[in-house]
Amino acid sequence: MILIADSGSTKTTWCLLNQESGKKEIIQTAGINPFYQDEVTIVQALKNEFTFGERTFDAIYFYSAGCANPEISKVAFNALDQFFNTGKLEIESDLMAAAHALCGNSEGIACILGTGSNSCHYNGKEIVESVSPLGFILGDEGSGAVIGKKLLADVLKNQLPPYIQETFFNQYKTSYAEILENIYKKPFPNRYAAGFTKFISEHKDEQALQELVIKSFDDFLTRNVLQYKKAKELPVHFTGSIAYYFRDLLDKALEKHKLKLGNIIKDPMDGLINFHLK
Repeated sequence: MILIADSGSTKTTWCLLNQESGKKEIIQTAGINPFYQDEVTIVQALKNEFTFGERTFDAIYFYSAGCANPEISKVAFNALDQFFNTGKLEIESDLMAAAHALCGNSEGIACILGTGSNSCHYNGKEIVESVSPLGFILGDEGSGAVIGKKLLADVLKNQLPPYIQETFFNQYKTSYAEILENIYKKPFPNRYAAGFTKFISEHKDEQALQELVIKSFDDFLTRNVLQYKKAKELPVHFTGSIAYYFRDLLDKALEKHKLKLGNIIKDPMDGLINFHLK
């Protein structure tokens, strides 16, 4: 019996998997991000929320943002090692989760397009190249946060057709001042901005909004994917809600750069289950 975890700042999805029968059980707890949490906090969160009846497993595979950094990874390892009883505990980054889920044991370009964005060249065993995403302010091209930020900027600077702007304010009952306060003064402006991608999804037939999304995808491909030497030889795979819900526009951006679209999955867990079953 093994345990697989895919963790972000908001939630952690845990899968208890019987590798012989393929039987699985899934629960969710609060997010575990060792970049922001120490060992004591993580252990206490697990004591409060981990509801599987057992803590003894043949192996645990824990994927989380920030765990590409050895020091951050050590925090997660120590906390999980203290809470669980297992002979094998592996800590990996969310980018490796994407690579395992999307590529399995094959070579490819693995990308995350969710609230944030990230990418890598994966050789079937390990990540051999990765362009730093740089986060919401300096990077994260193609992400929900940046697409939402661009929408807000275009609305506030009158760069969209008047009827789209009117629809936006009628739908959200917000104001110029409230938007600026959420972006510049409140915590998690990236999550706030990403929430407005729902508006684009609901009005995806509007050409101006299509162009906004395609341009953001174009930036992601140009500033990230095309830096990998084998980008045009390998399939380019995606996980994340933005890639999943805007796949038609993503396909157009890929065609422009003559890149080959691979798999698109909303959530990496199903792919991780298949990877560890094999």
